[in-house]
Amino acid sequence: MAGTVVNDMSILIGGDAGQGVESSGAGLCQAFARGGLQVFAMQDYRSRIRGGHNFYQTRLSERPLHSHSNPVHLVLALTEETVTLHVDNIAEGGAVIYPERVKVDEEALKERGVQCFAMPLTAIAEEHGNRIMTNTAALAAAAGVCDWPLDSLESVTRDNFQVKGSEVVESNLAVAKTAYDQAQERYAAAFPYKLKPLEAPPRMLINGNQAISLGALAGGCRFISAYPMTPATSIIEGLSALPRDLGIVTKHAEDEIAAVCMAIGASYAGARAMTATSGGGFSLMTEALGLAGMTEVPLVVVEAQRGGPSTGLPTRTEQGDLLFVINASQGEFPRVVLAPGTVEECFEAGWRAFNLAERYQCPVIILSDQFLASSLRSLDMGAIDFSTVSIDRGQFLSAEDLDGMEDDYRRFAFTDSGISPRAAPGHAKGVCAVTSDEHDEYGQITEEITNRRRMMDKRMRKLATAAEEMRPPRRHGPEQADLTLVCWGSSYGPCREAMNLLNSNGGSANLLHFSDLWPFPEDEAARMLKACRHTGAGEQNHTSQLARLIRMATGISVDRTINKYDGRPFSPEDILAGLA
Repeated sequence: MAGTVVNDMSILIGGDAGQGVESSGAGLCQAFARGGLQVFAMQDYRSRIRGGHNFYQTRLSERPLHSHSNPVHLVLALTEETVTLHVDNIAEGGAVIYPERVKVDEEALKERGVQCFAMPLTAIAEEHGNRIMTNTAALAAAAGVCDWPLDSLESVTRDNFQVKGSEVVESNLAVAKTAYDQAQERYAAAFPYKLKPLEAPPRMLINGNQAISLGALAGGCRFISAYPMTPATSIIEGLSALPRDLGIVTKHAEDEIAAVCMAIGASYAGARAMTATSGGGFSLMTEALGLAGMTEVPLVVVEAQRGGPSTGLPTRTEQGDLLFVINASQGEFPRVVLAPGTVEECFEAGWRAFNLAERYQCPVIILSDQFLASSLRSLDMGAIDFSTVSIDRGQFLSAEDLDGMEDDYRRFAFTDSGISPRAAPGHAKGVCAVTSDEHDEYGQITEEITNRRRMMDKRMRKLATAAEEMRPPRRHGPEQADLTLVCWGSSYGPCREAMNLLNSNGGSANLLHFSDLWPFPEDEAARMLKACRHTGAGEQNHTSQLARLIRMATGISVDRTINKYDGRPFSPEDILAGLA
């Protein structure tokens, strides 16, 4: 290729589990973000503690990014396997940086137009400290060939290693400086992809799980119980690490059944409570989900999807649980399903879910996935806007309300909206029975026919009320287009980038993104879909579950579907290939 490309490239660092690939990739992201670049990064790792190939892919630009992109331009290969696995995804004129001890077929790479940048990375690390600093050398070499100033990487190095003492910090800085200088001297002139700092306001790097946690805290969450399950685990880990003065109780439960029951109990006691899991854990929670539905206890569940069925692909991504969560548990009862597609939407879902749960006294499920949960994205500091947070506890009776009551407290009173006033236990006028069996207005068990019909109708009326505030799909791009991409949840980012590529190459495309999925916003969705000329649904599942839901709710069939279910996230290029 000819010419120099500035501030538009992707870097991949790969190696074995245990080699620090994730921490190295995150450090690289921090350095570029501090230098003013926009960042999007995803990680790919196998479900083993050590061994097996992991990689961390970072995309850099001057404009906001919504997804990773292929091909990559620079590969930092800590193992021979990294080169073998990713050689087909390296751009022409791109390069591989690797320790001299790693055996690489340089002739085969050169035939593909890929440059080979062998470096004494391990020797440099051992000279100034020890071989575990090889990653520091590799990151500095990447900065060197891209002509990226070393100071932001040095800043991140100081921050990351200061807890280990000044000697470790200085050793890593010496390793970085030596590797940087050698890489720049040997290879920078031949490498056509360059990165240059920009003047930009401070930005945060945040992933979906962090954003959900932040939103939950802002929305008044004070209890979370969970059993660790990838990719949801970092939610309870992050909340458990917070200072005690924030007032949140975290409970590592013995299993998912205990976790959801604890959250139901905490919510019944009056706390805003949640649990977080993946599809397998949610499967265990479904009976208790019905308990929350029958007892009309607010409950927030984060379900971060991964490949199934059963254990499936524990560390991979998928969108296979949509129809499952909409229909989970025995019998019929209201629930709300939200599927944020960006970290900003994750933050909003984190607090909005509690409002919906308490307003309609039902379970609310935040449907995420591994791609959204763990991918890092740079955001301007104002993008997470705490001023938008509101707290609505619904028809929640205070002690003063109960004091003033003249009638008996009927926890499950028949109302036009289906929503009955509730109170936290402990007040003399708020005593009631609560059971998982069918019951009357006072909570007493009954199998009487008329009561059953009235109580079922009462509960299900909440769905009709909730449907009025479900948001329609959001349109992106031009109002009219030849092709409308239809997607939900985390597929938003790759689909939006694919739309931009189509339009920049002379095509005509826009995007409809669904994030409120149940109750389904039927009328507005039907109106918007009927106005589309041609539609294509991009989903990370085998059975096109959103397309099925659309057809079930509106009678409208999308014209074509683009499906990916190999555990790896869509890239914009995957979407375009599916449309070809």
